Amino acid sequence: MTRDQPPARKPPRLVTAQYLENAALHYLQRFASSSASLRRVLMRKVERSAQAHGTDPAEGARWVEDLIARYLRSGLLNDTAYAEMRAASLHRRGTSTRAIREKLSAKGIGRDEADRALESLDEEVEGDLNLTAALALARRRRLGPYRLPDKRAEFRDKDLAALGRAGFAYDIARRVVDAEDPDSVE
Repeated sequence: MTRDQPPARKPPRLVTAQYLENAALHYLQRFASSSASLRRVLMRKVERSAQAHGTDPAEGARWVEDLIARYLRSGLLNDTAYAEMRAASLHRRGTSTRAIREKLSAKGIGRDEADRALESLDEEVEGDLNLTAALALARRRRLGPYRLPDKRAEFRDKDLAALGRAGFAYDIARRVVDAEDPDSVE
């Protein structure tokens, strides 16, 4: 091996049912996950192992499905609770409801569960969900009423565009950007 060549990668481990269980538990200790996300992570391991060792990927897929079904029954995986937690977290960061739906969908959460998570969030939050999220984003990115007063007029269009790209309707973006102070938006 010369200096210019990177070291060879170790081949992936041979996947067994016990290996998948250990990998799943380790993953769930580190990350909150939906069942679809966990399935993707474990299936990547199965596919890499099948490619490297010539094992049957269908057998690995059965192990993954059995594992996920068992975790769903035991409550270790709960897509509804994950959706509610993720929606609340995204809302606090200033994510629009449209973007929350898209992000939940990307994590394998169905439309009905996403709707229930947003309904639950709507019950917890006082006022309009999108308006409170737009204010949170404006505060985090120092847009509109959170910008220095002498720079507000100069950056008005850019602030509106930033809120628009984040998925907020024009009337909500305009209300936030044109507000004298954050308390006057409501």
